[in-house]
This record gives sequence, structure tokens and C-alpha cells, in this order.
Amino acid sequence: MLSVLKHCNWKSSRNAKCLVAILRAMSEGPVNDTPKKPEHYDIIIGGGGLVGTTLAVAIAKNKTLADKRILLLEGAPPFKGFDVTKPYSNRVSAINKKTVELFESIGIWERITNARIKHIKQMQVWESNSDALIQFQHDHFAEDVACIVENDLILDAVYTELKNSAPNVKVRNKSQIMEVKLPLGKGQSCPEIKLRSNEKFSCDLVIGADGANSLVRKEMNVDVFSIDYKRMGLVATLEVSEAGDNSVAWQRFIPTGPVALLPLSEKYTSLVWSTTMEHAKFLKDAPHDEFVTKLNEAFCKEYQKNDFIVKAINGLNSLMGRSGGNMRQYPPRVHSVLEGSRATFPLGFLHASSYVCSGAALVGDAAHRLHPLAGQGVNLGFSDICLLVETLAEAAYSGAKLGDKHYLMKYEQKGLAKNVPILIGVHGLHTLYSTTLSPVVLLRSLGLQLTHNIPQIKNIFMKRAMGYN
Repeated sequence: MLSVLKHCNWKSSRNAKCLVAILRAMSEGPVNDTPKKPEHYDIIIGGGGLVGTTLAVAIAKNKTLADKRILLLEGAPPFKGFDVTKPYSNRVSAINKKTVELFESIGIWERITNARIKHIKQMQVWESNSDALIQFQHDHFAEDVACIVENDLILDAVYTELKNSAPNVKVRNKSQIMEVKLPLGKGQSCPEIKLRSNEKFSCDLVIGADGANSLVRKEMNVDVFSIDYKRMGLVATLEVSEAGDNSVAWQRFIPTGPVALLPLSEKYTSLVWSTTMEHAKFLKDAPHDEFVTKLNEAFCKEYQKNDFIVKAINGLNSLMGRSGGNMRQYPPRVHSVLEGSRATFPLGFLHASSYVCSGAALVGDAAHRLHPLAGQGVNLGFSDICLLVETLAEAAYSGAKLGDKHYLMKYEQKGLAKNVPILIGVHGLHTLYSTTLSPVVLLRSLGLQLTHNIPQIKNIFMKRAMGYN
């Protein structure tokens, strides 16, 4: 305003214009040329999906971390909630025992069970090119094999807990991250985030829960090993024939890839069919009746078998005292598919060489991505949450910064030890079951049958699937 007064010629006929300029300058208030500092948080979580949102609750509910300010950035609009009266969603997860324990610890499991879940009491996996199979039953263990839960129900429970019990967490929807700057020898003191709205934030630790194309991971500049399987997964919600309590999960390896049925209720089942890109497109667009026919064939059709492989399996069963052969069961027949429930997604493998750097950490698909054939993807993400929260609590208790790489490395070491064997195993299974070459079919069939026949090996696989080391 002073500059305006200085340049006004009070003897000029333009005094009126000067007066207007003065009044306008006064209404705009004092000019501050000092740039505004970004709003600071202790932790910023990029990505508000299943893993990112659950992580926010887990940090907020941890006693050691309860005073930390957390910002959760989600690019999507606000979550609309879950309606139990609506049809089952085609987006479901097979939750293992360790994930259930996490949900119990943060107070969301009761809300989920009061809505609708399905307990899996048995699982059967079998080979179409031989008679090999493996069965898991809950009566061999103290708990269910797994639980099938709709993703939207998990999100509903988590967001409700955020609203009711996490006052230190601020959720920002429609907030797309445009830029991430990490203090990697750049003279920065802490990570900085810039949104597409040009808003800026800083933090002690930024956590990338932003999926397979993670911006946080790219800024960390870590090596990433990834494989495009050039295959698609098809999901749908199916209505099946009466099957009692419908508590068996079914998976069959057919020449085009694994096809699985995950029970949702006595009447409904979720489909996950991994196949070629062309076949997936055909199945997604096929007329209703033709799709149902193809699906029933996938589980019941007798494919041509190699006599030598069949004899080898029978010989193995006889050698191990199972001369009666395999008591194979068959899934309930599919009657119909819910309209609009068919959808496809690309399949691939991804693993980051490192999960952490100074001021940043990765969780979920930002750190690792695997084939859905073993149902372990989201469980690995929830396992990351447990390990990371434990590490951050240890750092906070010791008075260290949350972005201290020394402490974050403990999370990475534990995560790699737990995740890598599962990632390699699932990738190996995908590779083994992507061919019909007789030597490979023989190898995988004998391995499957040996696992079924030897309880000790089966127990190891079962405990792994449940999330225990």
C-alpha cells in the first residue's frame, strides 16, 4: 500500500483513481512475501486402500504412537460405506489367521463378523492333467483354514474405526500425490509431498501404500524386479446349487490356468479365474448361459491324462498306504452369475529390492505383488502393517525419529524374511502350472500328492497359509 501512496500525484485529476487503488490495497491486507511452510505431520500415508487405511488405524491404536499426527492421502472420493442388504461384491479377500489377529487388535473384527463373512473349513486343490490333489481340513488344526470377507466390508470397518477412535488421523480424499521429495542427500531435513492441488505437506516419515505403480517407491530409487505374466484374472459373483454350509474353497489347475471358487454364503460363491488375455476377454463378454456352461466345465470336465503319470501317482499312493486312490470331491454346480459382477485385472509379479530408505517405507503392493493363486497378496500387506507398526513403536520408545533408517531396516529385514519365500513359492507354482509338458506335469503332480500324503509337510504349508512362520 505504501508503494501506491508514493506514486500517486495528489495534484493530478487522477486522485480518485489513486484513492480507489489505496482502498483496494487496504482491503487485500498486508503483503507477506515469506513463503508459507508446508503443514507438518509425523507420518504421511500415501494410498487409502485396504492396507493404507488399516495401517493408519493400527498406528493410531498403538499406545506408543497414539500421539503422532497422521495424514492419510486417498485419491478416490470418500468411501460410501457398506450395505449388508446389497448383493455380494466381486472384490473379496481370503483372510488368514494372522490377519484376523490384526483386525482383533485394532477393534474391527467384531464389526466385520456382525455383518457377513464366510469361514472356510476345507480346501481342495487338484490337477486336471493327472489325478493328483491336496486337501486341507480345519479339523486338523485349531481354527478355520481362512475367512472370506468382502473388501468393502473391511474398508467400512476400518473407516468407522478411524472416525470413532483415531482423532490423530486426518483423512484427505480426492488428494492425488503429484510429487514426492525424500531427504536422500539433497539437503532436505524431511520428506515433502506435493498434491495436484499444489498443496504441500512435510513429515518425518512417508509410507508408500500407493500400489504397484507407487510414486513413493520411484522416488526411493530402489531396484524393482517385475514380470508381466501377460495373463488376466477374471472375478465374478456366482449363485450355486444348494451345498449345505458351502464352506469348501475349490481350486483346479486346468490347461488355461487355475480357477477357484471361494464360498460367500450357502447360496453365493466368488470366482477367481486366471487365464490367457484372449480367454479372459471372451469369458467377460460371453453370454450368461455360455459363461455358466464354460465355468462348470472348468471344474468337471475330464481332460486327457498321461497314462504314465496316472500310474506314477497311483504307485505313490500305494507305496504310502493309500491304495484306494484319491477321494476327490466336486464343487456345487453354478446356476448363474450376478449381473455386472464380471471383471478382469492384469496378473504379474513385482518385488522391490528394498522396502525402506531414510524417511520412507513401503507396504503392500508398493513393495510386492504376486499371483492370486495362493490367496496371499493382501495377507502379506497386512503382515507388513504388523511388522512396520512394531518397528515404529520401538523407534518412538527409544526417542529416535520415525524416519530413522537404522530402525526402518529392522522392518525391512523381517519383511524380506517373511515375504520372499512366499513370493518365490507362488511364482514357482505359477511357472509350474503354466505348461502341459509331461515331465513338468509329472513333477508337479508328484509334489502335490506327496504334500497331501505326508501330514508333517501339509501342516507346514497350512501354517504358512495361515500366516505363521
